[in-house]
Amino acid sequence: MSFDPVALASRLIRFDTVNPPGNETPCAAFLGDVLAEAGFRVAYHELAPGRASLVAALGDGSGKPLCLTGHLDVVPLGNAPWSFAPFLGEVRDGRLWGRGASDMKSGIAALTVAAVAERHRLRAGPGVVLVFTAGEETGCEGSAHLAAAGALGEAGAVVVAEPTANRPLLGHKGVLWFKVRTTGVTAHASTPEQGRNAIYAAARAVTRLEEYAFDVPCHPVMGAPSLNVGTIYGGLNVNSVPDACEIGVDVRSVPGIDHAALLDRLRERLGPEAEITATIDAGPVWSEPEHPWLAQVFAAVAATTGMPPRIEAANLFTDAGYLVPAYGHPPAVILGPGEPTMAHKTDEWCAVDNIHQAVEIYRSIIRDWR
Repeated sequence: MSFDPVALASRLIRFDTVNPPGNETPCAAFLGDVLAEAGFRVAYHELAPGRASLVAALGDGSGKPLCLTGHLDVVPLGNAPWSFAPFLGEVRDGRLWGRGASDMKSGIAALTVAAVAERHRLRAGPGVVLVFTAGEETGCEGSAHLAAAGALGEAGAVVVAEPTANRPLLGHKGVLWFKVRTTGVTAHASTPEQGRNAIYAAARAVTRLEEYAFDVPCHPVMGAPSLNVGTIYGGLNVNSVPDACEIGVDVRSVPGIDHAALLDRLRERLGPEAEITATIDAGPVWSEPEHPWLAQVFAAVAATTGMPPRIEAANLFTDAGYLVPAYGHPPAVILGPGEPTMAHKTDEWCAVDNIHQAVEIYRSIIRDWR
């Protein structure tokens, strides 16, 4: 059994998994059939109706497997017109074109082909587990669901096939999204003293958030943590005192920041007039470059691409934010064939050569794990 990874990636693009709504189940079932035929143990975990994540394993249980992961959903097309059919998966000019070509169906195809190609070696030994998730693009709901459901088991290392143009990245900042809600008492705008203005309370909260200083040093690779107030909604009409207001906040954290402790400090800072509710909470991911497994990863990349190793981190967050803690914090690398500058863009593409290179890199990592 053998597969052309480009043809497989093209087939995956033809599954419309735009999130929302997602509809990842047909794509997951297709990949599950491919892997089951190759001898993998396949299980589906439904995030919501029509939204399944796939977990497929092969090995004899003699040690912790290698986790290979990617997400099945893609972002919406946007309002700009595409110059080709976005769900056709056309190959031309040395590129695979379509929504998800880089982010990240080419990565999923390369992982699948590599694992199937190494299946005979994998049967004896710790093996691999492929985790293909639903709902990553809207906050990693699929990986969070798998972690909360206890569906992941064990893994000794994690490879995330997000688009990096086959450059190994050693981690990414954590993400903490939360809402701050303030309440008041409504009244006529001509008699505001009879009410309590929730927008004024929210404005005080915004100022306190703007002035907040993190108490951790900059990370040597990721840099400084950040906090951004991105949305504010309040009031129903201009001639009333508003009795509710809500702001949305995005924090990007670095190692050394505990999200629960940070929220406690922010609650104390904002005071009783503001209620904080977290909506997405995934900690930072960082693997020390001296780890021996990462030396093997760097060697596999260099042997295939000729690129010397560099110590870098991603500027986005991935499912690793949930998977790595669930697996007990093993080393992880973000490494995929997609072109990072094409993620979420109109006329998305992935270089065909990168897809073939990724298969060879993944096969080498799989063989070394055994």
